[in-house]
Amino acid sequence: MILVGCGSSARQALAHVKHGLSRAKSSGMCLRLPMRQGRLGNFRNLTVSQPIQAVRGNGVPATDVSLLLRVSIGTGCLLTVKALCTPTFSECKAHKPAQEVHDRRLGAEDSKETKDPPFDWLAFWDLLKPQLHNFLAAVISALVVSLANVQVPILLGEVVNVVARFTGEASTEGRHFSEEVITPVLKLVKYYCIQATFTLSYIAFLTRMGERIADDLRRQLFDTLLKQDIAFYDQHKTGELVNRLTADVQDFKSSFKLCISQGMRSITQVARATGVADECLANMRTVRAFAMEDTENKLFIQELDKSRELNEALGMGIGIFQAGSNLFLNGIVMGILWGGGQLMAGDQLQPGDLMSFLVAAQTIQKSLAQLGIMFGTYVRGISAGARVFEYVKLQPTIPVKGGKIIPYHTLMGKIEFTNVSFSYPTRSEQEVLSDFSLSIPAGSVVALVGVSGGGKSTVAQLLERFYDVNRGSITIDGEDLRSLDPSWLRGRIIGFINQEPVLFGTSIMENIRYGFPKATDAEVIEAAKTANAHEFIKGFPDGYDTVVGERGVTVSGGQKQRIAIARALLKNPRILVLDEATSALDAESEAVVQAALESCLGGRTVLVIAHRLSTIQNADVIAVMAHGKLAEIGTHETLKKAGGIYAELIRQQQREEKVKKTTSWGF
Repeated sequence: MILVGCGSSARQALAHVKHGLSRAKSSGMCLRLPMRQGRLGNFRNLTVSQPIQAVRGNGVPATDVSLLLRVSIGTGCLLTVKALCTPTFSECKAHKPAQEVHDRRLGAEDSKETKDPPFDWLAFWDLLKPQLHNFLAAVISALVVSLANVQVPILLGEVVNVVARFTGEASTEGRHFSEEVITPVLKLVKYYCIQATFTLSYIAFLTRMGERIADDLRRQLFDTLLKQDIAFYDQHKTGELVNRLTADVQDFKSSFKLCISQGMRSITQVARATGVADECLANMRTVRAFAMEDTENKLFIQELDKSRELNEALGMGIGIFQAGSNLFLNGIVMGILWGGGQLMAGDQLQPGDLMSFLVAAQTIQKSLAQLGIMFGTYVRGISAGARVFEYVKLQPTIPVKGGKIIPYHTLMGKIEFTNVSFSYPTRSEQEVLSDFSLSIPAGSVVALVGVSGGGKSTVAQLLERFYDVNRGSITIDGEDLRSLDPSWLRGRIIGFINQEPVLFGTSIMENIRYGFPKATDAEVIEAAKTANAHEFIKGFPDGYDTVVGERGVTVSGGQKQRIAIARALLKNPRILVLDEATSALDAESEAVVQAALESCLGGRTVLVIAHRLSTIQNADVIAVMAHGKLAEIGTHETLKKAGGIYAELIRQQQREEKVKKTTSWGF
């Protein structure tokens, strides 16, 4: 739990915390502490941000929670105090218990109306055009099968008439049964063969057409998803996107009929359930750490229940349609038998003719029964197709390619942030950077520090052009970032190493080469040596061919970070961005990784975002951020002597280290 506020001394702050905890009428996640006027100014409006708290499996806060509290004093001073929290339970407007947070997640989904995107027939036509020959062949084959189906009942009637004549009194008058029956039987066999051959033909052509359309559609959708802005992924769950790429395309390729909104809502609900499951499984360590398995399971079951209800309603409609059609057609059969029997009794109809009518009625009944089953498939298919086309035609606001390229030999790497203001698209009302300006000379090492939430990582993401600024500009060597080719910028110029690097489930060699696919094995090994990764890689039984597993689970945090450094260095970037690259490591791993980083800084413009101030003391310039703005700038020594925010951050971290050494636990 981090308390943002102030007091005149550590003792006063501790007294305030204890007093506030005892009076808190909340679950311990929202506290208002009485403030006094101290020597640093008038301290009011103490609030709680970034709660860290033990919880039970059902989301209820545990009783008697020991907390290490970081209390902000004045304009940047921080105190560290220890307190025991015995929470009570009542409503808190600022923060809710974990269970209510999950309820809000569910409520947010419920509040969104499921909109049925219109089916894009032009996009479908673009996919169908290359497959028109298969489509026409399938249609012609189906027509031939239909014509054969019409002839089969007639020929069966002729066979029955022959049988009826030879079972009557005149059956032996001069003609043999086989001579009479051979002609209609041979015709019947011929039509059966035609029926079988062209049934195989239209199924084969339809399958080829469907699979090729599905393949083209998946390629287009995946290509579109790769080009979308980072903001797009902030707004959509991975599970929903994967569902459109796989299940929706699979459903669509089977059917091309009119979209019915009930089927559309069903598919959307399945995608939501898939998104919940994917989010939970991808963050299993967090779920397990907070014992939220039951809550996540409940959330997933609620989404599945909605999907089941919608599917049941759809199935009921299909069942009613099929039952009604069967009842109607059976009535027709009974009518044919009744009317045909009356006509046969009056010698107005032969038995074979009645047989033809019955077989034709049964054929129609079978076709309509299949139509009832196909009805649901068509509903799902057209709905899924509409969802897929919705994303296929989606255009990113930041292009993946296109723009100016600065010749590499002339690129210096000078970076300028000028009056930059920015808010994330998902939180447009909350400005993260406000009139932020910073100059980073070419070839220098500039460190960006400040309290958590001050916008440091946002600066790195804007430099990578994951997002565009709302106001102001970012330039490299005087060229506006928005005029440069994003693919060239990220692929050749900027090397980005963050706190939690992602490794793919392939070999170490391919993970490092991912940064520059054209690199030779020798270049990969050289990059690994520069990153201090070569020795531990060679220690594996398979060396560089060792498969690291999904997301690099088979290597340690320090090893994963050094592989990521090698990957970034392989393309020899002119600008290197280190976003808290060592903050998640233990002291031993941090020292090794820090040594690897320092060995590769020469000749590059380096932006270091750091939490541990001990790692950036040798930086050419240290910029201190607060509330989305540049608060202080200078070298380590000048800022330390100034006694401002940076100096207090140093003292606060020193106190934290001392607390860790004197307690058996720490945050």
